[in-house]
Amino acid sequence: MNMDGIAVVKNHPVVKHEEWIAARKTLLAKEKELTRLRDELNEQRRALPWERVTSKYLFATSAGQKTLEQLFEGRSQLVVYHAMFHPHKATARTPWTHDAACPMCSFWMDNFNGVTTHLNHRDVTIIAASRAPVDKLEVYRKRMGWSFNWVSTADNDFNADYGVSFTDEEVATLGGTYNYRRGAHFPVSEHPGISVFYRDESGEVFHTYSTYGRGLDMLNVAYHYLDIVPKGRDEGDGNGGRWVRRRDEYEDQHAVAHSR
Repeated sequence: MNMDGIAVVKNHPVVKHEEWIAARKTLLAKEKELTRLRDELNEQRRALPWERVTSKYLFATSAGQKTLEQLFEGRSQLVVYHAMFHPHKATARTPWTHDAACPMCSFWMDNFNGVTTHLNHRDVTIIAASRAPVDKLEVYRKRMGWSFNWVSTADNDFNADYGVSFTDEEVATLGGTYNYRRGAHFPVSEHPGISVFYRDESGEVFHTYSTYGRGLDMLNVAYHYLDIVPKGRDEGDGNGGRWVRRRDEYEDQHAVAHSR
């Protein structure tokens, strides 16, 4: 580690060009195999059976209350990022400030702005949903410069129904179900996730997919860039994603570069 806690690459093999090309081609074959497997998995994901959404959720938004159907904004596909933003002050079970979403969720939501227009033109609406009141969501959304819609689930069971919010009893006993496994959640009341919905021509809404935990990795482009650089994610010391800050909270944006 250097003075910033960043891993330093030492004693890595260095070879001649011909040997490098041979090694790269070997890896390329594995990359192509992974691409084919990912394509197959994507097909299987789209082929999953759907479940009808029967609950009549009402969401608080900056434009007033809206139903789940209205959140589609006239499109047929809706992606909802369940962001960890607790409605109350920070506690041991809600270990983030009560006026901001958690840093990791903010890291994920930083990915949305640039792709929203592209998704809209492919019949997809993407939003975030949190239990914090809508006025706090709006203040933080403006702070981060995000343009996507962010709705409050404070007055409904949406987050609980889709496996990302837990009662005090579930937190204390680890009795909730997260990522389709009972007791798989950490002892906090909010967890991240993504849920996908489809609205047919008659207006009926169906839940088609949800993913949690490491299943969210594929939706964070920054992690994909880190995966192709020499140091990777640099999280192998058990520190996980604790290096992540909200993007306006890094103490010195040039600290790593200056330490070389």
